[in-house]
Amino acid sequence: MSASSRTSSSDMSAPLPPIVRREEDRFVLAGVLPDDHPLKSKLIRQAQSSTNALLDPPRKISDPYGWLRDEDRTNEEVLDHLKKENAYTEAMTSHLSSFRDQLYQELVSCIQETDYTTPANKEGKYWYYTRTNQGESYALYCRAPYAGDDIAIDWDGTKEAPILPGEEVYLNVNELAKDKSYCSVSSVSVSKSQKLLAYGADYTGDEIYSLYVKNLETGEIVDHDESIECSGRVVWGSDENTVFYVKMDEAHRPYQVYRRVLDGSKRSDELLFQQHDDLFWTSIHRSSDDKYLLIDTSSSETTEVYYLDLTDPNSKLECVAKRRTKVLYDVDHWNGHWVITSNVDGTPNMRLMVCKVGQDESQWKDVTIMENGKEMKLFDGGYDYSLSSVESFEKYLVASGRFQGIPRIWVLEMKDDKEHVTVNKSTLLTFEEDAYDVNVGMNYNFDSEKLVLVYDSLTTPLQSMEIAMMDPNNREKRRVLKAKNVPGYNKSEFDCQRIFVTSRDGKTEIPVSIVYRRDTMEQHVSTGQAVPVHLIGYGSYGTSSEADFSVNRLPLLNRGMVCVVAHVRGGGEMGRQWYEEPNGAKYLCKENTFNDFVDVAKWLLEEKKLTTPSKLSIEGRSAGGLLIGASINQAPEIFGVAILGVPFVDVVATMTDSSIPLTCGEWEEWGNPNEEKYFDYMMGYSPMNNVKAGAKYPACLLTGGLHDPRVQYWEPAKFAAELRHAQDRKSSGPVCLKMDMTAGHFSASDRYKYLKELSFDYAFLL
Repeated sequence: MSASSRTSSSDMSAPLPPIVRREEDRFVLAGVLPDDHPLKSKLIRQAQSSTNALLDPPRKISDPYGWLRDEDRTNEEVLDHLKKENAYTEAMTSHLSSFRDQLYQELVSCIQETDYTTPANKEGKYWYYTRTNQGESYALYCRAPYAGDDIAIDWDGTKEAPILPGEEVYLNVNELAKDKSYCSVSSVSVSKSQKLLAYGADYTGDEIYSLYVKNLETGEIVDHDESIECSGRVVWGSDENTVFYVKMDEAHRPYQVYRRVLDGSKRSDELLFQQHDDLFWTSIHRSSDDKYLLIDTSSSETTEVYYLDLTDPNSKLECVAKRRTKVLYDVDHWNGHWVITSNVDGTPNMRLMVCKVGQDESQWKDVTIMENGKEMKLFDGGYDYSLSSVESFEKYLVASGRFQGIPRIWVLEMKDDKEHVTVNKSTLLTFEEDAYDVNVGMNYNFDSEKLVLVYDSLTTPLQSMEIAMMDPNNREKRRVLKAKNVPGYNKSEFDCQRIFVTSRDGKTEIPVSIVYRRDTMEQHVSTGQAVPVHLIGYGSYGTSSEADFSVNRLPLLNRGMVCVVAHVRGGGEMGRQWYEEPNGAKYLCKENTFNDFVDVAKWLLEEKKLTTPSKLSIEGRSAGGLLIGASINQAPEIFGVAILGVPFVDVVATMTDSSIPLTCGEWEEWGNPNEEKYFDYMMGYSPMNNVKAGAKYPACLLTGGLHDPRVQYWEPAKFAAELRHAQDRKSSGPVCLKMDMTAGHFSASDRYKYLKELSFDYAFLL
């Protein structure tokens, strides 16, 4: 199958993996901790009101590689071990060096290195867009004076030429990243006058950002306090003097909202809001009409939203609706009303509701429309339609959601009525392709009659298009603003399928997206010859894996590989019921995620007869790495290669310990193993605790980031050691760990370094 798997663990000439000290008597405890335990003071359950019994006495979880955990990232023994792991991985794959270089050049050749994003007009003053230049690793944030909607871009393709007349670069991330191993910027946003710029910058990958304010007329940084460490989210007030930002606690949880006055008239920043509940994360944004600052504080299952009137300097923070257990809601403002998406009353999906600003939840009403003389709820929260968000415009509401497993957008034409929210017409947007991904794009102007969308599919590269909201399905009025150029790509050479695979329960139909070169599939059909297949999945948090275009797939497809996306339960592809209990994949039905993935793999092997185990590779990142870890434990013999990117694999040990960042909030995803209800079930699938002794495992590549705050670096390090310890060493493929010592959860920030890392992964699996 792969160049990596051809190097057997039994080959005496192969490098030997690092010797990892195994402490057999080491363990962690789940449940009620002894009084002298160092974590005794930490939270061990979701809430004091929880009725689930704690494990008492506590249960031991074997943790022989627990010594690899170093919160400070300074332990020389640990760092030395990680360096040895990297050296071993490099030695095991050194024969792939020239192949990696070839793949890297192919990946670079598939992108237009000097390019730009679709310009977006902001309030008739400037067009805003970003640029990338050949040889430069980061983006340039640009703008040009607005001179009417009908712009004709006459660009010669060089980095020296402006995209639009009068172009200025107002933030060059390449300059920020100079002499730094990592650089990520966030919340790049201009003030109301568009004379000031606020942004966050993270130079380590730990997702802790510093706040900067820049004068765009002089180019000077006019505000920066090194002591402020924030989540990266920055929102302007209604004037040039106020910004809001969010701070994090020691567990990396965003929990405090501050108001900062830039002119120095206040000695310290004002704490506007603080969330004490460890399960709740806090974020901020402005309503679509810029009237309100909205503070969203939520767990995975419960939401509370506060608002501040930005047009009134004397306004106080108010709550839209107090939290109610397992009630999620989100709001936007339209014409004196809150437009609400919520699962209130236990609906399986979100309802579309409204109330006047200032009214409480008892006044929430479903948005209706007249159809054939009957008043019908537009989104009633039932199983058919899944609603995810609503964006407000002066005359329209734009709803995003899913129908029949595909992303959808509805344009709602509104009646001008300050007393009532009335929908004159609802239009579901249609497109030529059967399966696709579509999202609302950058739309700055509340009074716009036009809507910018972002569209792609498995075979159609990304494009931004503009539609008239008055007549949104009129193809003649639709305009493609920019289609992403993919050098060398010919759409006619590729094809795709969307099929459904029946799960082992005999009733659940799992959506599967397949993309391939036409000649590859034609040859398979005519000869019956097996082809290499790369299967990916995610399946957690209700996050959907879309049938979208990936330029990075092309080197695989062009080598005759078929790429498959398994839309397994735990995602949101088929609505929230695809995620929630009892038939989704969270809490005590989480194993549905892994079962679905393995069932799709077996369908490819046994029913479709498309491939063989030696030609079947699999991949997942983060919670998708958990999916891969659990799948190779369940059926190690059916996979040839597995790539586990920043994998969450030490599930139970991590979820018992609330001192580890993110743990508390994750209890509403996986369950809390400190409680009797969840412990045994989670132990039954946690990859670290279920490696099969003596089994033949596929070749495995695990990646991690030393500064990752989401999945700690020691998880892939421990799992790599456990795999090597337990698997059959003669028949199994090698286990390689690649630890980025300068990055966090999201890999390299440098776009060229990212492609080099991707070429490493691809060389391993091909």
